[in-house]
This record gives sequence, C-alpha cells and structure tokens, in this order.
Amino acid sequence: MSRFFALLYGAACYAVFFLTFLYAIGFVAGLGVPKHVDSIATGDFATALLVDVALLGTFALQHSGMARPGFKRWWTRLVPGPIERSTYVLLSSLALILLFWQWRALPQAIWRFNDETVRLALYGLSAIGWLLVLSGTFMINHFDLFGLRQVWRYSRGRHEDGSIPPFVTRACYRIVRHPLMLGFLIAFWSTPTMTLGHLLFALATTGYILIAVKFLEERDLVATYGDTYREYQRNVPMILPLPKRNRSARGLHGTPQAR
Repeated sequence: MSRFFALLYGAACYAVFFLTFLYAIGFVAGLGVPKHVDSIATGDFATALLVDVALLGTFALQHSGMARPGFKRWWTRLVPGPIERSTYVLLSSLALILLFWQWRALPQAIWRFNDETVRLALYGLSAIGWLLVLSGTFMINHFDLFGLRQVWRYSRGRHEDGSIPPFVTRACYRIVRHPLMLGFLIAFWSTPTMTLGHLLFALATTGYILIAVKFLEERDLVATYGDTYREYQRNVPMILPLPKRNRSARGLHGTPQAR
C-alpha cells in the first residue's frame, strides 16, 4: 500500500469523524443542524419506533462488533494494518450518519422546562459532557484512537511492533474508568426538553454503554492487562464518580490505556 495513500486515507477518515462528532452535538441538542432528534415527525408511531430501534441497533453492532479482538484478527487479513483503525472510525461515522439521516422523530414531550435560566443551565451541562468526551480522548491517545498515529508512522516507514502499551492512568481516569462514557451520558440526558424520541435515544445509548463497557470492553482489558486492570477496577468506579471502599493509591497515577 502506498504510504501517501494511507496517510491521505487516514486524514480523510478523521475529517469524516470530526464532522460527524460536531453534527452529533447538534443532533442531540436540537441546535444548529438541519435534522435533529426532535425534528418534525414523519410516518406513524410504530414505524418510527421500529426504524429508530433498528438504527440504534445497527450502530451498536457495528461499533462493538468491529472493536472485538477476534474480529480485528480476521479483519486485518483483509484490511492492511496501518489503516485498520481509520477504517473502523470511518464505518462508525457512516453508521452514525445513517442514524442522523433516517432518524424518525417522536416529538411527544416527557418534560419541558420553559424557564430560560434552567434551559441554559441544562444546555451548559450538556456542553460539559461533550467537552469531557473530547478531552477524554486526549487523556489517552487521541491520535491513536482515531487512526492518525498509525497512518503517520506508516508514512514515515515505521511499523507497529504489536506490543501492548503500558497501562497507566491520568486526570479523569483516576476518578472513573470510563470518563468518555460519563461525558456521553451527561450530554444525552441534559436537555431542557425531553421528548419520547430523545428518551428512546438516551435510554438505548445508556443501555448500550453499560452493557458494552461492562461485558465487552472491560473483559478485553482484563484479558490484556490481567491483575493490573482488576486492581484498577477495585480502586476506581466504572462510570459514575462514586467513592469506593478501601480505595488504595496504587494504580491511580500515570496515563490511561490506549483503546
């Protein structure tokens, strides 16, 4: 594979991701985008519900399925290693774009705050959630997470040696094991107007986050880091920053694992 093509491909995949991420903020908040979670409803209730559930399920299957080590081992037989992560990022972005495009609004209100101060406070809290998501990627390795480091190293003639990065933690990773997921939950639930469609989105994504983190991602991390990660689990809460008993200082200093 051409090194220049790999670098160009990786940069293009990252650009698609970043634009999708920005659109996701507007989609969830219902601000600044042509179509959002509470856009004008089309079609009957049952059809809209089925379509939305199918879209959420498609993203969940793609996002978690392609992240599993077993799938990666098979997938890299077809896709060159340097662009594997970029391809995963691109397909995840396309799954989200499909969701944004085909989403059917369910506009029945569950709650609505009309006080301007409360509305601004909830929008501000949502913004904090999104900032936590973005900043959390830099607390690990933003450029590795989205495939840029891999294609850059390949363009410079350097190849991955397959070694496991050391497990260390920093900043928010000393408080919760998955600050990115906490950021998503804050962003999804902090809304001044909660419609049935937004509630479906928030409930489905919350369930997906809890299941994927607990039974998939953490299982993979234990398999990779063994007792080091088990101790981290004992010392640091998974998503909600609630105190744990008998917390030790060990394992709470340094830099978090690359995902």
